[in-house]
Amino acid sequence: MYYSDDIVEEVRSKNDIVDVVSGYVKLTKKGRDYFGLCPFHNEKTPSFSVSGYKQMYYCFGCGAGGNVFSFLMEYENYSFLEALEELAKRAGVDLPKQEYSEKDRERANEKETLMEIQKAAAGYYYFKLRNREGETALSYLKNRGLSDDTMNVFGLGYAGKYSSHLYQYLKGKGYADEMIAKAGLITVDEKRGANDRFWNRVMFPIMNANHRVIGFGGRVMGDGTPKYLNSPETLIFDKSRNLYGLNRAKSTRESYFLLCEGYMDVIALHQAGFTNAVASLGTALTVGHASLIRRYVKEVYLIYDSDPAGVRATLRAMPILKEAGLSVKVVRLNPYKDPDEFIKNKGAKAFEERIRDAENGFLFSITASEGDYDMDSPEGKTQFMRETAKRLTEFEEEIERNYYVDAVAKKYGVKAEHLRSLMEKQAIQMGLARPVLRAKSARKSVTEKENGLLQSQKALLTWMTENVSIYRQVKEYLKPEDFSGELYKTVAEMIYRQYEEGQLNPARLINHFTEEEEHRQVAALFHTKLNQLHTVQEQEKALGEMVLRIKQNSLDEATKALDPTDMAGLQRLVEARRQLQKMEKITIRLES
Repeated sequence: MYYSDDIVEEVRSKNDIVDVVSGYVKLTKKGRDYFGLCPFHNEKTPSFSVSGYKQMYYCFGCGAGGNVFSFLMEYENYSFLEALEELAKRAGVDLPKQEYSEKDRERANEKETLMEIQKAAAGYYYFKLRNREGETALSYLKNRGLSDDTMNVFGLGYAGKYSSHLYQYLKGKGYADEMIAKAGLITVDEKRGANDRFWNRVMFPIMNANHRVIGFGGRVMGDGTPKYLNSPETLIFDKSRNLYGLNRAKSTRESYFLLCEGYMDVIALHQAGFTNAVASLGTALTVGHASLIRRYVKEVYLIYDSDPAGVRATLRAMPILKEAGLSVKVVRLNPYKDPDEFIKNKGAKAFEERIRDAENGFLFSITASEGDYDMDSPEGKTQFMRETAKRLTEFEEEIERNYYVDAVAKKYGVKAEHLRSLMEKQAIQMGLARPVLRAKSARKSVTEKENGLLQSQKALLTWMTENVSIYRQVKEYLKPEDFSGELYKTVAEMIYRQYEEGQLNPARLINHFTEEEEHRQVAALFHTKLNQLHTVQEQEKALGEMVLRIKQNSLDEATKALDPTDMAGLQRLVEARRQLQKMEKITIRLES
């Protein structure tokens, strides 16, 4: 579905962001902006700002930001179109009926048909579990400790013993073989024809965040293989970007998710009152899973099985979660294998205690590595501490590294200063002058240069949107194409165009982007502050240096891309560099 820019802007302009956000967050006016506790991460001191002037919000704590569409997308987990429709309804704006392109219409119709088929299949399985044919499966679930209410809430069902009954049922409802196959519910071969993918299995409907069935997991009754079978990936089901139980866990009041391995773990935890439990769908944790989790919480408690395979899965998941900006703790279940078994034996209160005693992710990884060494011998312990010291050098922030040094020293009964000395030796052996110099990769100097350029671009764009005088001066030296990266170029181009058309409108600019993460990134471009600059002279000097850095990088990139036979292009670059030398004498003036 596509709506014109004018319609989108009409809806946005008729929904004052302060009014909308006030319905979710208690705001207090400070100066010309409003502040409150960020709804997207836990904090005690308000860092969440809402600007009526810019019609944008931004959290200086977690980086969440955007316009009124962004807020609903992030808070309510809406798509851009869902947010647009909700705000149009709020403002009393009638959205015109839009025509799909033929390709878009076919794709949308196909997705909707697949959703209908999955819903019909879920209803079929649900009914089967609760009639005579499903008695064995129902007994299995009750023996696993599940109540009728829990089974109903999660829509559990049963795929019968006959391998074509669901297929016949769906055919009877008018669905074509091709669409049933695309839904992943049947397999087709030349000899046997169409047969149900799932049969003689307890069925777990997999729902998206909006409570719509997109696939299934099935647990075999008896000794058949595989024990668990999942739907294949389809147009509506991507197992690397969906989480079982998310449709219920997203409403939790907790600040963290409990991340488990399987369906029964999630269901058992929800039944015991831990409604923030989710699980990946028969696959190892992916970057997509971590990004999805990051939309709802900032902390994850890993509760994988306590066997060696579960420990390995935990160790694999931790860096993925950390890279997504999530803090990680590990809940130990020993001597029990999984959350379901633990709760059956010890109860919910004991599980709460395990959550309170959850181990920091890094410390868990250190403990898990003990098995690689002979901890009963001095040589083995020394090797273990050397490796631990090496891993401690990976923390880039000194204060964080020191905290972990103290924690490891206390855990293993060594002196912190001895551990620091060992870190120094390990750093020297790795070719580093000091542990603090250890970077994530050998590209640190390149990364610093890139980060410096990006920071300059962010700060300059912020200043340009807050002061038209700065824009007028900067445009004499920089064009939008001088900015590095498609996002920065696009935003700069739109800022230049809006100014030339007579009025800057940052909130309208964000309308150009439809993805939540893009909204967050663009909002950051309008809220970058260089707090270390206190005087006007310092700020003016910094502005000049930013312009120079961006222009220098632009010329460097143009030089790299220049065709050696392009003499006219070479002459233009030579002239541009000559102009750059003159620019080194200029200063961008701050005018009130």
